[in-house]
Amino acid sequence: MPTLNWIGKEAVVNHDKEVPFRLLRKVKSASVGDNSQNLIIHGDNLEALKALMPYYGGKVKCIYIDPPYNTGNENWVYNDKVNSPKIKKWLGKVVGRESEDLCRNDKWLCMMYPRINLLKDLLSEDGTIFVSIDDDEGHYLKAMMDEIFGRENFVANIIWEKKYSPQNDARWLSDSHDHILLYAKNKNTWRPNLLPRTEAMDKRYKNPDNDPRGLWKPSDLSVKSYSASTDYPITTPSGRVTNPPKGYCWRVSKEKFKEMLDDNRVWFGKNGDNIPSIKRFLSEVQQGSVAKTIWERDEVGDNQEAKQILKELFPEKHTDLFDTPKPIRLIARMLQLATGKDDLVLDSFAGSGTTGHAVLDLNKEDGGHRKFIMVEMEDDVAKDITSERVKRAIKKYDYDDGFEYCELSKPLFNEKGHIEEECDFDQFATYIYFTETQTNIDRAKVDKNFIGELNETEYYLIYKKKGKNILDKGFLKKLRDTKVKKVIYADNCTVDEKILDEYNIVFKQIPYEVKVY
Repeated sequence: MPTLNWIGKEAVVNHDKEVPFRLLRKVKSASVGDNSQNLIIHGDNLEALKALMPYYGGKVKCIYIDPPYNTGNENWVYNDKVNSPKIKKWLGKVVGRESEDLCRNDKWLCMMYPRINLLKDLLSEDGTIFVSIDDDEGHYLKAMMDEIFGRENFVANIIWEKKYSPQNDARWLSDSHDHILLYAKNKNTWRPNLLPRTEAMDKRYKNPDNDPRGLWKPSDLSVKSYSASTDYPITTPSGRVTNPPKGYCWRVSKEKFKEMLDDNRVWFGKNGDNIPSIKRFLSEVQQGSVAKTIWERDEVGDNQEAKQILKELFPEKHTDLFDTPKPIRLIARMLQLATGKDDLVLDSFAGSGTTGHAVLDLNKEDGGHRKFIMVEMEDDVAKDITSERVKRAIKKYDYDDGFEYCELSKPLFNEKGHIEEECDFDQFATYIYFTETQTNIDRAKVDKNFIGELNETEYYLIYKKKGKNILDKGFLKKLRDTKVKKVIYADNCTVDEKILDEYNIVFKQIPYEVKVY
């Protein structure tokens, strides 16, 4: 298979393996609700994705990303030229001196490759990834993703009509669409959900003869694939003899037609003298529709619709927050195709926060319990737009769930998966509590060895020095006087199993290593 090469590729193809594992630190004042498993993470998405690996590797059902299109446009809230100080600093560190010679396209590819690598590792085996892009980098992105996911796992290039009105000042052609590249982790095992039937589809079904089986619509009884055995005359109730159109034949044999006639499944029109047709009952048709690869604005919204929603949520803003935000209906279409009601959704280029909004909106519509994780790097966007948008949407539309706002903390494990030597109790407690609950620790509730509780389970950590932490009978006196389950982390346990059962204790060893991704 042909491969794509660029300056700096050798330095980044395995760079995701060199990123250390950082902790997530909850910012309670910026969060909404308690113990939500929705996350909004402020930080470099490469480091954030690596931070998620120990908890979510192989567990994300659907990923949507809307990365910078690399158009050279300098007027966005965040720079779309992959030229921000953070990216330039990262390129200099990873690629080295060679980064000074990188063209805009090289920089973009260097930035994207390790992030796509980590996104693939986060996907479940039956998961999918949707990536928005335009013509500037679309073909390069396709070649890169073919290399990372395997060309055999490419599903479709979806065309989205992002705007309707032509740009009269366009220098060449007026650009009215974007691409959405869709890949499956394993195309052989993934199948898309059917889309819900629309009102327009159901309106085609009537019941002019008051059939007790309900609504139906007429379907052609004739077919073009000719067979003499099904070319026969049919007499209508009015006495008119009809034959298939020239070159056609009937869809069924004489015997089968007689059965359908007896079952009142043939329609000859109100006057009983039309060419016969088959009655297709709404109750018997596929309860959904197969998605097409062209998504029109009437179905899924456009940039203008997305801007209008942002203006409604941020009425105090007098300029567009983003030039090309994505509409909720667009993301919802992806979620309908690729998720069940309890699945996890990830967006590592969160921007205006549409993905989180779409998850909450779809959950309200279909009673689902999907969870989202969003990552936003830019300081001025993460808290003031991404999380603020979701916060306002929760209030305005009365969504049930909230979210935890997190910052990236210092590394816990190095790139080899080994615990950093200077790790302390707080870091271990943070890691263990999130591993157990998928929610962030509330430091105000930590009391000596007690690190938190959730769903009638208490969590404890015994840690002073690596390898020297023992759960013994003396520690039992420090437990809370409750009947709930108690999970206790230590290096070793000298308490008899019978006593552990009596106190409802589950002993677990402190993890000094994580799987290297």
